[in-house]
Amino acid sequence: MKIKSRREFLTAGSTATLSAMLAASRPAFGFSRAEGTKPALLGGEPVRSKPFTSWPVWDERDENAILPVLRSGVWSRDAVVAQAEQRYAALMGARYCLLTCNGTQALITALRALGIEGGDEVITTPYTFVATIDAILLNNALPVFVDVDPDTWQIDADRIEAKITPATKALLPVHILGGVCDMDKINAVAAKHGLRIVEDACEAHLAEWKGKKAGTLGDLGCFSLQNGKQITCGEGGAILGDDEQVMELCYSFHNFGRIRGKHMPTDKGASPILGTKCRASEYQASILITQMESAAAETRKRHENARYLSSKLKTIPGIVPRRDYAQTNLTSYYYYGFRLKEREFGLSRTVFVKAMKAEGIGLSTGLGVIEGGPMYREGVLESTLTSRTFRKLYPQQRLAELLHDDHFPHCEQLVRETVGMHQSFLLGTRADMDDICRAVEKIHQNREALAKIAL
Repeated sequence: MKIKSRREFLTAGSTATLSAMLAASRPAFGFSRAEGTKPALLGGEPVRSKPFTSWPVWDERDENAILPVLRSGVWSRDAVVAQAEQRYAALMGARYCLLTCNGTQALITALRALGIEGGDEVITTPYTFVATIDAILLNNALPVFVDVDPDTWQIDADRIEAKITPATKALLPVHILGGVCDMDKINAVAAKHGLRIVEDACEAHLAEWKGKKAGTLGDLGCFSLQNGKQITCGEGGAILGDDEQVMELCYSFHNFGRIRGKHMPTDKGASPILGTKCRASEYQASILITQMESAAAETRKRHENARYLSSKLKTIPGIVPRRDYAQTNLTSYYYYGFRLKEREFGLSRTVFVKAMKAEGIGLSTGLGVIEGGPMYREGVLESTLTSRTFRKLYPQQRLAELLHDDHFPHCEQLVRETVGMHQSFLLGTRADMDDICRAVEKIHQNREALAKIAL
């Protein structure tokens, strides 16, 4: 649905400051409107009948930005992409930005530019979207998993050092769901062992760790600009970095290995290194420029709504919202997640999600999983590690160790318990957040009747 302007969207139904919101709010557990009502799944009236905020949000500025590109006849990478890169770098606080056709290619390119190749190992999290693992495997390297912190859902930085081997060359922390990993500890481990860091910040646009943006805390930071992301141009990716030579290598790899800048050989032809083609288009860049204009205000709104929502949901038995480290002073919230403790809540996750949908609030059960199992059980890992290429590159014992290394209890528990919603839910009003709380309370109060449903 089109609206008049993003400014109107952001100010419509705006809440007071966060401190006022929290001070004035009643405890979540015990909304009078939820008490004594029949769940919609059992024939009662739903808490909510109107939809939540749609995404992406766009207006005439986006139209006016793309039309000149259309009329120019220059649709592939050119001046508009360069302008978008400068603005994205400035927004994030980095020296350089390279736009790519998607976030997966940003990750592939970043690892490649840092010299990751066959024979190398890259440490990352098991709770992530498959693109993180694809990027490692497509550089012929091995992904090595470290379990998650059960409170923040990020990679457990205290467990990383135990997984380092002589083959480890890089760390790939994923700022999952728009939070931020413990980058102080991760940087300390990398410095101690001489490792490079690529931040997978594909879900963490504008999130901040001690005042610095996610994606600017390691050697390179990668972002997705896909349709559902907090900053989007439909499809797209971005790489941030401060090292000129490394960023020139990124550019070269994403453009057929062609020469860019002063750090590459000039006597080896037009393409002195191996490269691919994953350039961004002028169309993508034109929309990205206008979408960046409202990104900071949208991020703040998500952050404040999420804090308000968490303050109320955590009072309901069995609901445990995801937490952030104290050093995370701004959370981006690609996805708002909480754990449903079935025994404490008194209802299975399957019935809970179905009951919430009936109340007009469609929730999901996480990301990067298939049929209720963690991402590392998807076939991509087995099919790649047993391929001819990997069997030639790596000792069979090492491949077998990684194929059977699936004992990540915190990740397993997280996969079983995750419930949440897309970031667009958090762009609504305080009343929208209250609707979510009322629905959860309503279901909790009627849990015994709902538990009898045969699905």
